[in-house]
Amino acid sequence: MNRKRHTQGWLRTLRQALYHHRQEARRSLADIWRAPFASLLTLAVIGVSLALPATFWVMLQNTSQVTSQWQEGGRITLFLHKSVNDSGIAQLTEQLNGDPAIASVRYISPEAGMKEFAALSGFEDALSLLSQNPLPPVLELVPAEAQRTAAAAEQLLARLSDLPEVEQAKLDLQWLGRLNRISGLIRHALLSFGGLMLIGVLLTVANTMRLNILGRRAEIEVMKLVGATDAFIQRPFLYMGLWYGLIGGMLAWWLTEVLVLWSEAQVQALAALYHSDFRLSGLGLGDSLGLLLLSALLGVVAAMISVWRHIRQIEPANP
Repeated sequence: MNRKRHTQGWLRTLRQALYHHRQEARRSLADIWRAPFASLLTLAVIGVSLALPATFWVMLQNTSQVTSQWQEGGRITLFLHKSVNDSGIAQLTEQLNGDPAIASVRYISPEAGMKEFAALSGFEDALSLLSQNPLPPVLELVPAEAQRTAAAAEQLLARLSDLPEVEQAKLDLQWLGRLNRISGLIRHALLSFGGLMLIGVLLTVANTMRLNILGRRAEIEVMKLVGATDAFIQRPFLYMGLWYGLIGGMLAWWLTEVLVLWSEAQVQALAALYHSDFRLSGLGLGDSLGLLLLSALLGVVAAMISVWRHIRQIEPANP
């Protein structure tokens, strides 16, 4: 019987605590909208501050996606001597297929190469005037997964260039090097500006909490006179910081998605120049939830710093 009474008392206490927290959360949200202009300014600052590192993160993710696409579909092109006959090409193809550093080999005959070049260049009429086909036989190689890095691909390219049947081997790594440098620059900007923006969010929410605490100084003094603890007084301000961070994070997510949609047409036009179907992707579900959790955490931490400092300093006036 005592155990049952103890369990019921514990459940009653838990329900009362949950009810009180729910009431404080609702009241703090209502307090935000009682001063809509000031609240919207604060939310705008938080949203813009978080949208900047979120945009850098999207750029970094898309740059990494371009690099991974190259690693999955990189090609080494071997231009063979025109003197190599069909049996020599077949023997070389068999030799390369047995190389563990090479995933696949595709032979492109001079005739097939001419058709492909004519279709891509649009010079069908001009090319038809040529007396002979100037294109050499070509082998297009896909490196094995272990060779799909810039350093490994360069080593493989150097080894294939020494084959007697190969007149020229080609692998364009310059754009990949530039892309990696751009990725490094974006990562540096994300760490630098992102850190500064997060500090800016902390200061913004902390200052907003300070103004709210000072505006309710008389109410806090009365609450302390009747025996309210600092933890009880701090609770609505912590919920207010949570709401500021969460709503500001939603605004930052929306701004980031708007920037992605606004840039998508330009990115597709650039990708079309390289015969790529690459599409700019925004924040995924995991990244979106991470942004909201980060913004909510920043709001709560900033509120904790502010209320811990200012509420402790408020004491009831001596009668």
